Order: sequence, then C-alpha cells, then structure tokens
Amino acid sequence: MVEYAFYRDVWKGEMSEQEFAAASRAAAAQLERYKRIYCVTAPEEDSEAMALCAMAETEHFYEAAENGQLVGGMQLGSLSQTSAAPAPDLSAAAKSRELYRCAGLYLDIRRNEQGVAACG
Repeated sequence: MVEYAFYRDVWKGEMSEQEFAAASRAAAAQLERYKRIYCVTAPEEDSEAMALCAMAETEHFYEAAENGQLVGGMQLGSLSQTSAAPAPDLSAAAKSRELYRCAGLYLDIRRNEQGVAACG
C-alpha cells in the first residue's frame, strides 16, 4: 500500500490522511484483484504507487458522489457560479472502468492466455 506522504508530497493529493487511508485500501484491494486476473507490471519504480494514488482518487470521487458531496458550483466573495454539467455515470460498471483506466495509466496490464503464473 502506498504511504500518505507519497500521496501528499509526490502525487500532490488533497485528501485528508483518513480519507486517503480508506480510499487507498479499496484501491489496493482492486489492484490485487487485477494482479490475480491479469499480468500486471510496473514499467518504472513508482508506477504502482502512482497507479494506487490515481485509483484512490477515483474511489474517493465515487464515494463523495454517492454521498451527494459533488460540488455543483463555487463562490468567491460576492461572485458565484453554478455548473450545469451533466451528472456523471455513478454505476458500478462506470466505476470499474475508471479504476481500470487509472491503473492502466501507470501500469502495463495485459491478459495472459497461459495464466498469470506465466507472466513475465
């Protein structure tokens, strides 16, 4: 699992340490699932940590969205702006696709027809 200091200092994430702990646990569990199903390799030293940070951000986004905490506008002094953007797809399938996409930004993930043990 990736350390909060890496998330905060290298990734430049904004989640609190508690939020990150919960989100990164879920992200790590999903990445372990990918490793059982696919051949997953890290092309660079920090690739897995970067993938976990991206996946944790996704987990956090979906949790906030499910709890109605997405920001639809902003206010700065007397100025305000609201957003009329369409609602994001919050389905389990959309979340799954996004987690896979985030992992694939930093890791090489491929299906191995001979089984995961033959990866390499």
